[in-house]
Amino acid sequence: MNDLGSLRLRADTYGRIRAFFAARGVLEVETPILSAAGNTDPNIQSFSTRFHGHVDAGARVRWLRTSPEFPLKRLLAAGVGDCYELGRVFRDGEAGGRHNPEFTMLEWYRVGWDEARLAREVIDLLEVLLLHAGRTVDVVETTYRALYRDVLGVDPLVDPIDRLQAPLADAGIDPAGLERDDWLDLLMTHRIQPAFPRDRITVISDYPASQCALARIRDDDPPVAKRFEAYVGPYEVANGYHELNDAGEQRRRFERDNARRRERGLDEVPLDENLLGVLDRLPDCAGVALGVERLLMVLAGTDAIADVLAFPFAEA
Repeated sequence: MNDLGSLRLRADTYGRIRAFFAARGVLEVETPILSAAGNTDPNIQSFSTRFHGHVDAGARVRWLRTSPEFPLKRLLAAGVGDCYELGRVFRDGEAGGRHNPEFTMLEWYRVGWDEARLAREVIDLLEVLLLHAGRTVDVVETTYRALYRDVLGVDPLVDPIDRLQAPLADAGIDPAGLERDDWLDLLMTHRIQPAFPRDRITVISDYPASQCALARIRDDDPPVAKRFEAYVGPYEVANGYHELNDAGEQRRRFERDNARRRERGLDEVPLDENLLGVLDRLPDCAGVALGVERLLMVLAGTDAIADVLAFPFAEA
């Protein structure tokens, strides 16, 4: 078992998160952990299990959620309004010094907001929690394009792929099978993110349209996804969107994900038809997911996720 201090830090952080949202009138909800649909993202692998009860109960194969996003959006489409969930999620294969296959996610949605306004609320929450831990931080807000230009001298939206590969020439990376977005991600994780000062919140917006996931696309030249990520020091802690509410476009994105999964030799994942059936009724809103263990690591001043878990995966 981990030391009592880490357990108290988690409990205290949960309490402060709940107080933050209660003061702002955001409803706490709880949604299913098991679903008949999974996450199609080819970069995320899901756990699945099998139901052995009565055949009329529903699909036999059930997927453990990788986030509560889909059921939360169904609640939003039903008119629940601003809401959040603080609960466990699961991702297969993600185990190591900074990852645990079972972890806690805070996800919330604001009706009538765009991603820029929601990013400001993420900063507010982080500042509240960091201040309680005795830390003050600077805040830097930038765009994806400006960040890559300023740090690496490359334009991530238009430069050819060989220009993107150049800053990684000495990293010993096997280029086989890597696409443009893979190289952009490697530039972030190997060259940009590690240099972020530990006493700084960095918010990056306007991601490449190819990295839109479930976000809307703004018709700039070139187009960009209405998406942001927030970092505390070198750690990515939150990922938010101005949410797409076009069921036809979302279905095409899910199908594109499954096509990529086939190309990589991965199993296809069933689409969430319950979500697609109501997505056109999703109100204009912005949503964000925040990794609680990453946040706890920052608050505890540790680089090891095991330090903020009661029992890490190897001991569970």
